[in-house]
Amino acid sequence: MIRPLVLRRLLHIQWVLLYHGLDDLILATHLFRPVRFLAAFTPGYWMRSQHGPRAERIRQALEDLGPIFVKFGQTLSTRRDLLPEDVAEELVKLQDRVPAFPGDEARKSVEKALGKPVLEIFREFDETPLASASIAQVHSARLHDGETVVVKVLRPGIEKRIRSDIGLLYELAKMAQRFLPDARRLRPVEVVREFEKTILDELDLVREAANASEIRRRFENSELIYIPRVYWEYTRRDVMVMEKIQGIPVGDVARLRREGVDLKLLAERGVEIFFTQVFRDNFFHADMHPGNIFVGPGAQYIAVDFGIVGSITKADQHYVAENFLAFFKRDYRRVAEMHVESGWVPADTRIEEFESAIRSVCEPIFEKPLKEISYGALLLRLFQVARRFDMSVQPQLVLLQKTLLNIEGLGRDLYPDLDLWKTAKPFLENWFRQQVGPQAVYTKLRGHLPEWAQQWPEMPGLIHDALSKAVNGKMELRLDGREFDKLREEMHRNRQRTVAAIAGAALSISAALLAGMRPVEIPDISLVSGFLGGLGVILLLGAWR
Repeated sequence: MIRPLVLRRLLHIQWVLLYHGLDDLILATHLFRPVRFLAAFTPGYWMRSQHGPRAERIRQALEDLGPIFVKFGQTLSTRRDLLPEDVAEELVKLQDRVPAFPGDEARKSVEKALGKPVLEIFREFDETPLASASIAQVHSARLHDGETVVVKVLRPGIEKRIRSDIGLLYELAKMAQRFLPDARRLRPVEVVREFEKTILDELDLVREAANASEIRRRFENSELIYIPRVYWEYTRRDVMVMEKIQGIPVGDVARLRREGVDLKLLAERGVEIFFTQVFRDNFFHADMHPGNIFVGPGAQYIAVDFGIVGSITKADQHYVAENFLAFFKRDYRRVAEMHVESGWVPADTRIEEFESAIRSVCEPIFEKPLKEISYGALLLRLFQVARRFDMSVQPQLVLLQKTLLNIEGLGRDLYPDLDLWKTAKPFLENWFRQQVGPQAVYTKLRGHLPEWAQQWPEMPGLIHDALSKAVNGKMELRLDGREFDKLREEMHRNRQRTVAAIAGAALSISAALLAGMRPVEIPDISLVSGFLGGLGVILLLGAWR
């Protein structure tokens, strides 16, 4: 049964959609067209806004519904190939132009978090926000030493609203798991749980600051990407202060062209940054929509907003990398085998059939530039293959898939002729050489040397003690009583199986011989041989049970 709070939220969502006239989009579909006239009898029909184009109404509805819906819109905004042009252009505004909360509230939040009046902390503090997003907004300020900084402030009351929507998502996921045939494969509850951890982490700006510092350290002095410095003395859970950066928004392609930025190099570097973070560092910026990315001199990326970062297990990292590399080599059989070995598809999947299905998805897009790949058609084929082979969703990989979706969409906007696969292949081949080649073995051995060096002085004594006990007959083999009982039972079962197998085989052979002889004096020999053969089969089956 749906809880009252969840039901109230569902009714609110319905009211927002009606108010913005988005029921028209739903009722215009083929399924609902016959009952469209019934909308006139709903209360919200006559209260809805009659103004504004379709795309604007969609964007306003997402803003009214809150941060989770805004994030959904942000993700969609990076995929212009999946949306009508007017909707894609409007959703871009969700990246950093969500309606702001009052500047005096931001000032009060800063003062409460840092325990001082704002002008004691900063020489200047601009209450007009530089940018405003679903979780927080950013203000410009100046420290007393003259350094220009940005101050990120969480929206007041945002956690309560997010937890309410997460509760709604859980209810919807449970309903889907109960009533949808594909729910076991899609694992909706696990996906919501993974999303919950991600978005609640985003509400802690100390965590975000730590993420930014970690990525900055890993890319220190890199020509690929620059991460602004965090001012830890002014950072708390609700407030974070960072170095103010200057750059061109990566989504402003026209301005990048005017400034003479090498868009091909920029697109290739985006791919390289993604693969470096995922496979070298196993720590990646998972919110790389254009609102969080800028371009500095020399086609260098500048990244901000590290509330969402991702990492995967070593096993998943290996499976993902080997899948990519097998794909680059068009080794679709290996791709199929890796999916089975990793447990992403059932163990009884027929490799040959799965290989053929993967080939039908991959061949049409192989070695093609992004502009020639229909992502909508590709997704449709992937969904069909996933359903046919009972491929389950991997919640731990959702962030990785989302980030790759953002990167591919960014590359499509910057340089549509980019061959994503050709750009990534050398990086992955080099990564595999580092992981399994001689250099990798040497590195691992060198890593263990301090531990071995610490243990080495004890080794001669331990060896001498063990040899002395062996020579003097004092070496003891200790076996747990329960383990000994298990071993004895297993030996007994094995002996029974062996006897039964020999007996069954003997009876089967005897039956076959008797059936072949067919002597005249035994008219019912077929019955005898059938009985003996059946008994032999039963014993054989019992032996291997």
